[in-house]
Order: sequence, then structure tokens, then C-alpha cells
Amino acid sequence: MTSSNSWAFWAVLSAVFAALTAIFAKIGIRGVDSDLATLVRTAIIIVVLFGFVWFAGKWSNPLLLSPKTWLFLGLSGLATGASWVCYFRALQIGEASKVAPVDKLSLVLVAIFAFAFLGERPTLREWTGIAMVAAGVLVLAIKR
Repeated sequence: MTSSNSWAFWAVLSAVFAALTAIFAKIGIRGVDSDLATLVRTAIIIVVLFGFVWFAGKWSNPLLLSPKTWLFLGLSGLATGASWVCYFRALQIGEASKVAPVDKLSLVLVAIFAFAFLGERPTLREWTGIAMVAAGVLVLAIKR
């Protein structure tokens, strides 16, 4: 996992930034409507990503993308937006240390959806790990 070309390297960085997202968001939404906070966050992301794509020389005309690409990136964007709105609402009323693990139930759902729609076939060992994540989420979510 030492190479910056490794998927695991980028996945770990994603987890670190996702954790920081929860902490920064929990602090940032105090006294602010969660939907407005989501809008502000999204605007910042747009500006940062535009700058990154532009300065990295990765810009190309998005109008040249295929209709299928537009459809699925559009659906992904809608799902992301819905996820963020729900996440910020949950963070506003719940504890970050409880909200974030439940949000990670998405890992279990990704595995199930990838199995059903993408034809991915996790091994028994991988399904065991996925089940353990689901069990961990339940342990954290169930009140005593």
C-alpha cells in the first residue's frame, strides 16, 4: 500500500478525509440549518474540484460525454446530494461518533448492490467481513 497508484492508498486517504468531514461538519453546522450547510459545502467542493481539474490539465468538454455517462453520473450526483442532505441532518441531531458508523452501512449496501447489479462475487471471507461490518453498525446503533 505504499504506492500512490494503489487503490488501497487512495481508499485509506478517502477514509481519513471522510472522518475529518464528519468532525468538521459537526462543528460547522452548529446553529446553521443542515440543508444550507450542505449547499455551502457543495459550492466549496465545486470550486475546489474545478480548480483541481483545470490546473492538473484534466479539463475536457463535458458535453462530449456519452448520454449513458451523463445518465449515470447524474444519478450518482443525485444520490450523493441526497446522501449529504441526510448525513448533515443526522449529524445536526446526533453524535458524530454514532452517525458516521451508521453511515458506513453503505459499505454493506455497496457489496450487496455490486453483487446484484455489477456481477461482483465476493468470496466467503469477504462476505464474512461485510457481515462483521453490518454487525458492528448494529452494535453501535442499538440503544442500551
